[in-house]
Amino acid sequence: MYCSKCGKQVDDSVSFCPACGNQLHTSGTTATEYPERKSRIAAGLLGIFLGSIGVHRFYLGYVGIGIAQIIVSFVTLGIGGYIWGLIEGILILTGSFQYDAKGIPLRD
Repeated sequence: MYCSKCGKQVDDSVSFCPACGNQLHTSGTTATEYPERKSRIAAGLLGIFLGSIGVHRFYLGYVGIGIAQIIVSFVTLGIGGYIWGLIEGILILTGSFQYDAKGIPLRD
């Protein structure tokens, strides 16, 4: 089970998240286990089409790497950022990226 506030994986036997103190709701449904799963297809397409400015990394919650992609794109006049984003977009679509920045698995 995952905490709905911070996204950390927690044991099913606890009532509060040890990382943030959020009260956990144990309703038994799988929909609440991953409250905000990101789409693998959306992230992959963002990487392919807008990867030079790191939009797919911001979408997945990796702000630092997204800023790094913007800097690389600026320094290389867009070429480095485009290649980086294109490769990552393809890797995301093929399933090489399994989780977002919170550790929550991506949905298809």
